[in-house]
Amino acid sequence: MTETIDGSLKKLIQQHWAQQNGSPFVPGHTRIQLSVPTFGWEEVWEALESLLSTQVTMGKKVRRFESMFAEYVGVKHAVMVNSGSSANLLALSVLASPLLAGHLQPGDEVITPAVTWATAVFPIANVGLVPVLVDVDLNTFDLIPEEVEKAITPRTRAILLVHLMGNPCDMDRIMAIARRHNLLVIEDSCEAHGAEYHGRKVGSFGDFATFSFFFSHHIATIEGGMLLTNNDEYAELARSLRVFGWVRDLSAKDVIALQHPEVDPRYLFVSTGYNFRPMEIQGAFGIHQMGKLERYVEVRRENARYWSRELGALPHLRVHQEAEGTRHAWFGYPIMVLPDAPFSREELMDHLEAKGVETRPIMAGNMDEQPAMRLFPYRKVGDLPNARLIHRKAFLFGNHHGIGSEQRKAIVSYVQEFVKEKTSA
Repeated sequence: MTETIDGSLKKLIQQHWAQQNGSPFVPGHTRIQLSVPTFGWEEVWEALESLLSTQVTMGKKVRRFESMFAEYVGVKHAVMVNSGSSANLLALSVLASPLLAGHLQPGDEVITPAVTWATAVFPIANVGLVPVLVDVDLNTFDLIPEEVEKAITPRTRAILLVHLMGNPCDMDRIMAIARRHNLLVIEDSCEAHGAEYHGRKVGSFGDFATFSFFFSHHIATIEGGMLLTNNDEYAELARSLRVFGWVRDLSAKDVIALQHPEVDPRYLFVSTGYNFRPMEIQGAFGIHQMGKLERYVEVRRENARYWSRELGALPHLRVHQEAEGTRHAWFGYPIMVLPDAPFSREELMDHLEAKGVETRPIMAGNMDEQPAMRLFPYRKVGDLPNARLIHRKAFLFGNHHGIGSEQRKAIVSYVQEFVKEKTSA
């Protein structure tokens, strides 16, 4: 009976997804969304199988996804959590844990770019550390190595870099700075799935790396994130802090239990911690998403090459290019309206929205201008002129596997139409 029900459900799910062809694209009318679903019937069936089995909390499917993702990036350990934001907080919590020799202390400084997402900065303060904002490069939106050097003081202990929009940071120079000053490195790669620097995946350089699998990212587990490291001790501690600080997921759990015979080993806590567990349903999505990632990244790169060629030829706009020796993952497509343009960023964004193209600012913009920053100690290096310019002049539109030649050509025509009208007036 169960096999009959399972077979019928699986067939119905396959039929449902086979019918999701969508309507024909009509320029100027059909909406070009910021993101589209990355999953299909396989993920839905795998998740439903978990529900039907009642094995829904973190289990074998999560562990399989962890293994697959670690192998893909080229690191030893992957620890899945419930979001990329939690992954950043978990990484910093491990490095600040009293169980770690030479751990980060309250008041220690962590250098991070001024243009980023909020949860690359807030977790620094959450664990009692001091964020230090540095300016970013207008050609990449990534932190500037020279500004990192300027930011270093005797209290500096770490760099939390961000491969913003999937554009790899200058890892040779940043890692050289880190080695020279004995600094830890966390790679926020939440927008950089599949990005590479000189043939090596981002996320494999630092002491820690974080990824997000939120609905709008290259691959998704609906919600979800991953913490990566090559350090055995960091990985062990991360697995404990991920779930309350208990020992259940530790390789040394039996040894630790013998040291505390008065405590039931099922409820033995060696640290404070969180509840960052992912669901087995998220692992179910992840193991099928992995086979799609490379294709999704290549579609994004193809779109971006076309836009950079066509839009880069227009006056008053600044666009990004894939730097030599890198593989840009293009989380979205960024455009900057130059300060001397006869039109504003808002006017161009409004024009695109009226044509059905969703737009957004560049993440949280310049974090120094966010009111939440006044709630905790931080410092900045200089006046952050590039970050201030990006905050006012740059925006992005969607770039994903759901955008093909018709959509990308339509976007170019919309922008060309707007620029021509504004420059000929």
